[in-house]
Amino acid sequence: MATEPITEELAGVCVDSHGSAVGMPQLCGDWIGNQVFWLIITLVVIYFILARVALPRIASVLAERQGTITNDIAAAEELKAKAQDAEAAYEKALADARAEAQTIAQKTRDVIKADLDVEMAKADAQIAAKAAESEQAIAGIRDSALANVEVVAKDTAAAIVAALGVTADEARVNAAVDSQLKG
Repeated sequence: MATEPITEELAGVCVDSHGSAVGMPQLCGDWIGNQVFWLIITLVVIYFILARVALPRIASVLAERQGTITNDIAAAEELKAKAQDAEAAYEKALADARAEAQTIAQKTRDVIKADLDVEMAKADAQIAAKAAESEQAIAGIRDSALANVEVVAKDTAAAIVAALGVTADEARVNAAVDSQLKG
């Protein structure tokens, strides 16, 4: 039994007679120095592992990501500038095409108008020629009708005079009809 007082003396108040811890060992005042020592050793080891291994790897991954993002942004800006240039070229080509289409349409209108003016002049000339021919034909028909009217008037006057029972010579009837026709 000589050993019991030694164990009790070494364990202090944190261990019971069977060698089991009493309460929470972290809160035992006799063991705090030992716990602080191992805590500092563990934190120093963790710090060196993080500083030498994990943090450089994390920093390289972050730098690589930043470089990729920067390159992607630069490429996007370059593509945007190219797209804007292409859009400006497209708008210019479209405006030029519209202007050329307007010019072609105006030239076509001018050609058609000139052709139409020529054809209208030809048609007017043909109409004028036909009108002159028609006027000549009408004048001929009028002259012929007047001549026929004179003949009919003389024949009718002679028939009327004969129907009235008066004898008149043809020269007197012709003179009377001529004087009436002239006015």
